[in-house]
Amino acid sequence: MDGIVRVVFQNFELKSTSPIIRTNAGEEMSRRGSSSNPCDLLKKIKEFTRCLLEDLRRGRSPSVTLNRYRIYCTDPSGKCCCSSDLHMGKEIVSLQKECHAYRLDVLLRVLLIIQQLLQENRHGSKRDIYYMHPAVFSEQAVVDRAINDICILLECSRHNLNVVAVGKGYVTT
Repeated sequence: MDGIVRVVFQNFELKSTSPIIRTNAGEEMSRRGSSSNPCDLLKKIKEFTRCLLEDLRRGRSPSVTLNRYRIYCTDPSGKCCCSSDLHMGKEIVSLQKECHAYRLDVLLRVLLIIQQLLQENRHGSKRDIYYMHPAVFSEQAVVDRAINDICILLECSRHNLNVVAVGKGYVTT
């Protein structure tokens, strides 16, 4: 299946060239020809949300399995020979646990904001995103985690999502 990626939410299957997603059925999509161009990212976002909605429509609880990555070397000697780009396990996020339901809520809210940034060809900071729903996000780290999850899900960098990091007190326009 070169170049074809499968998204499977229980019995619903969508064939596409979309990102790595693991679903209820446990089918992992491969990372082949991942593109970070805004049009491709918008298609991936649309396919991802369509699959979630289809599971909900069919009365199934959607779940998303994310690869977990080590973002720093743990070798104290400084002689690192590890590969931080290899995933270090998987994490399943579903509606079965309240904390996971909250995490999916945050992920979808941030995904909507990122979709708008991509559609309008605008940039926004992680702080800007936090202040759009501070009562929901509760702290900046919640938004940071959602952005990291979205980068893993869509196989792209934060930069490709038009999300920039700025220090406290800076204003982006």
